Amino acid sequence: MQFTLGVAMSPLDQLLELAQTAEECGFSSIALPDSLFFMKSASAKYPYTADGSRFWGPDTPWVDPLVAAAAMAAVTSRIRFYTNVMKLGSRNPLLLARQVGSVANLSGDRFGFGVGVGWAPEEFEWCGVPFARRGARVDEMIEVIKLVLSGGMVEYHGEFFDFDPLQVSPAPRVPVPFYVGGHTAAALRRAARVGDGWSSAMMTYDVLQRTIEELATLRSEFGRAEQSFEIQAVCVDRSGRSGYQDLADVGVTDAIVVPWLADGIGFDGQLAAKQDSIRKFAEQYITEPIVAAR
Repeated sequence: MQFTLGVAMSPLDQLLELAQTAEECGFSSIALPDSLFFMKSASAKYPYTADGSRFWGPDTPWVDPLVAAAAMAAVTSRIRFYTNVMKLGSRNPLLLARQVGSVANLSGDRFGFGVGVGWAPEEFEWCGVPFARRGARVDEMIEVIKLVLSGGMVEYHGEFFDFDPLQVSPAPRVPVPFYVGGHTAAALRRAARVGDGWSSAMMTYDVLQRTIEELATLRSEFGRAEQSFEIQAVCVDRSGRSGYQDLADVGVTDAIVVPWLADGIGFDGQLAAKQDSIRKFAEQYITEPIVAAR
């Protein structure tokens, strides 16, 4: 099992050095979150907390994850980056395909595209996109982005998006992996049907295990059981070597961790303290790899 460093809500001036430290310490990837803006009043509940509240405020720092991936890639050479996850529903797929292709090329194919629908009606409506039928719209968006990134002259004629032959160059040298996020039945089916992996938000071990089993069943139904498939997980009740071993044993391929939180250092903590936490974590869990028992 590999470890991904989560850098959500860290000050922007820390990101490049955090990426360099993570690479030096053997982390496989960095997970980059997505938030368009903070609306003063949200008309929907945040789906990944028990009471539906957001655990960040209007002054919490966020950076566009594609911009962050390009910047971090410029100061590293091996570590990978993936969005965890980018909310597609409020965006335009042709513009995204242009951006994703650019990041993939500039990073030397070290980028994975984690995608989701989005939960907040305001993010859709204030960007000029209807909230209704968002799932079907995102399904087409994934088709469009994959098609454009495949290279050559392509066209698409769907319900939501329609364009005649066009080409975006250069295409990525290798296919960009798509990781689908979300915990709903529709999201899991989407991940099993078109994803190269699935990304969780915060989950308990028991729910995570059941979800991984459900994904395996769905992938079999779609005839994709033999294809490689990544499981990127944030588990809230398993840690330590035995806990990470449990995750590996149920099929987690990438555990997303924030080492400094376990050391009592907040999201806005000092850079040096976060780097010390990264190094300590690596000594405990990365130097001696954790391998699935089955």
